[in-house]
Amino acid sequence: MDAVRVALLREVLAGTEWLGATRHFAGTLRAQVVSHGGGLLLVGTPEYEPWHLAAHLVDEAAWSGTPELAPTLVRHDARPADPAHLAVGLGRLEAARRGETLLVVAPDEPPGALLDRVADARRAGATLLSLGPETGELPAMAHEVLPVTDGSELDLDTVQHLVSAAAGENALPARRGPRRFRDRLSRLADLLTAPPPTRW
Repeated sequence: MDAVRVALLREVLAGTEWLGATRHFAGTLRAQVVSHGGGLLLVGTPEYEPWHLAAHLVDEAAWSGTPELAPTLVRHDARPADPAHLAVGLGRLEAARRGETLLVVAPDEPPGALLDRVADARRAGATLLSLGPETGELPAMAHEVLPVTDGSELDLDTVQHLVSAAAGENALPARRGPRRFRDRLSRLADLLTAPPPTRW
């Protein structure tokens, strides 16, 4: 889904709780990873791997100048022969530590083995965000939850588009102190290469 379609979707959703909910969740995600300099781990279930969200977050990281948003996609069936960005297995969750953020995307309650690893990562100090089930062990242990149930007006894929777009557009805190020439030059280059704003 491109930026124009996301803008149209937001227009359709105006007046619903979805815009505020997805922006709040995205703001929490962004604030967490920016304040810790990255460390975003993204995992789904064996049946549902959020590779599409991973790709969108990589794009948003580049477009917004916020490299911390680029996640490490943790996969259930990763193999050493896979490309590097697809070769990170569940063992990475065991190495999660304080300052890292773990985003779990699941249409239903994840299997017990995954929940155990997620709980271990949380105990080790990782911040846990949940996108999916409203009830169960996963949302109960998460620091932040955005529930997307079968009866919701939006499906899980659509909500992921809204979250990734909102994560890329949330403003960074104002820089304090004098800005170096290189910072000003970088900001000018960003402004000159940014796509023009969409007018409706």
